[in-house]
Amino acid sequence: MDKTLCEQFDTLRSSFPDDLDKSTNLNFKNLGNFMNYCFNGESKETECKTYLDNINAGCLWLLDQLFVKKKKKNINTFQYIIIWLSYKLNQKKYDGIKDLNDFYNKYIENNTHYTSCNNDSEDCSKQLQDNTGYPNYKEIINGRKRLLSTNIEKMSKIYDAFKPLCKMYTGLNANEKTNKNYLDCASKFVEKYNELNVSDIDNDSPYHQVLSTLLNDYNNFKSYCDTNGVDCNDIPSLVPTEREGNDMQSSEEICYVTPPSLSIVKKLILALLIFSTISIFLGIFFKCSLFVLRKRAQKEYLREKLKNIKKRMNH
Repeated sequence: MDKTLCEQFDTLRSSFPDDLDKSTNLNFKNLGNFMNYCFNGESKETECKTYLDNINAGCLWLLDQLFVKKKKKNINTFQYIIIWLSYKLNQKKYDGIKDLNDFYNKYIENNTHYTSCNNDSEDCSKQLQDNTGYPNYKEIINGRKRLLSTNIEKMSKIYDAFKPLCKMYTGLNANEKTNKNYLDCASKFVEKYNELNVSDIDNDSPYHQVLSTLLNDYNNFKSYCDTNGVDCNDIPSLVPTEREGNDMQSSEEICYVTPPSLSIVKKLILALLIFSTISIFLGIFFKCSLFVLRKRAQKEYLREKLKNIKKRMNH
């Protein structure tokens, strides 16, 4: 997490507010190509006809901004989009949308915006591949399908912790080192995190993994402050328990699936390492064998020489 990432969510909220009462007359002109993502089912090519179409367009806009335009390489950034998506879907009931899997089936599975990367009418598949290891958004999502099985209402509550955490990053001002606004946000995050992190959460659940990611972002905030020359050691401590520490270490096992391209590279590196090791071993074995053979030859030569000397002495 960093300031750039959080600013994209702020930009989206400025045109697509969290408050439903403020979402009656939406204007997406400040979001550039936002309307291009509307095409799906009832909506026309550049018109979001339903509120669900707006949510879907918002999801695509975030994917585009973070992974293509801002070149985010950390694939776990997708978790933040899932938090926002869950919050928006939980605001009211939608026909045929009971969970994130329903949303996936209706808006993602056969949507060309997800199956091919197209930014401002230009193919961005290679750029996305270079940044993330995936050629399109659908493959990113398919690698994290476990996140879609999480209860929408439950996941949406994490949004209340995500927002103050993001404000810590966007509110930090390196030019005003005495400004401590981030402290209020830190206190709100700690309070909300403790409410959400109840003891009966399944350690292996994607929900708990997302919480662990936010905790990691919170604890990394001090390093972020150091990078910006600000002393933030006064923020409340939130040390992970042994269980949470283990979950944070295993986060990529739960939500991260290695892209095919990276997997091939790893296999090639492993094969080269094995080949190099075998080559070195054979080289050492060959040298040792030559050394032993030379020693034996020298001994045979000395024996023959001693025999000849003894024969001469006897005569």
